[in-house]
Amino acid sequence: MARPLWKGAISFGLVTIPVNVFSATRRDELRFRQLDRRDTSPIREKRVNVETGEEVAWEDVVKGFEYEEGSFVVLDQDDFAKANVKASETIDIVQAVPLGAVPPEYFEKPLYLVPAKSGVKAYHILRETLRRTDRVAVATIVMRGRQHLAALIADEEVITLELLRFAHEIKAVSELEAGDALEAPEVTDKEIKLAEQLVAALDEPWAPEQFRDEYRDDLMELIEKKAKTGRTPVNRGGATRQQGGEVVDMMELLKKSVGEAKGRKDKRRRKAG
Repeated sequence: MARPLWKGAISFGLVTIPVNVFSATRRDELRFRQLDRRDTSPIREKRVNVETGEEVAWEDVVKGFEYEEGSFVVLDQDDFAKANVKASETIDIVQAVPLGAVPPEYFEKPLYLVPAKSGVKAYHILRETLRRTDRVAVATIVMRGRQHLAALIADEEVITLELLRFAHEIKAVSELEAGDALEAPEVTDKEIKLAEQLVAALDEPWAPEQFRDEYRDDLMELIEKKAKTGRTPVNRGGATRQQGGEVVDMMELLKKSVGEAKGRKDKRRRKAG
């Protein structure tokens, strides 16, 4: 089993469920190194003491909080744990809300909750109860020196711990200072009906496995070609963009979009069948 990111327990009323937290995602990014343009040698970044100019080894790096300019309090892992032992060791369930009640902008990062051996039965009672009642358990957790709001979301196999943003971390729309850009212009019933047809044409069961990071694939293909030839392949194609201020026939665009969406759906169905 992979190494857990956090160990503790779910506090569910008077029930304590020992659990381990594991990452629910993996990074699939192409990693690039910084190089010296003159000879393509890798560039190494250093941790440098600003007073002496000397490099600092990882084992000598500590965390500090600047409570006054130039004055720091140094904290180690024990300090973070001692600040509030209960908070740092428990996922404290404080509410149960309807499934779908948490707006998408609050979701930040998914993690998996896996029970310890002594908590298997209680874990699955909680999982099945949340699933059958269509509820999400809202909780708090302290992890890596920070308190998080979280949502426990159950399915037929596992409880996912979704780290949430706090309300004060979400910007109000008024902060965008978008002027009249968010004021809805007048639309016709015909335009709405055509848009509804487009949504209907796009409507399909959720199947994330059919999607790939096409940009990553294309970039990897370019890297492989350039590694062999030393030259960047020239792409003669490319989508054309609408220029700002251009008058657009919305009805015509919607009609074409409906036809294209239906064609793509039929193509995927034939491919799947």
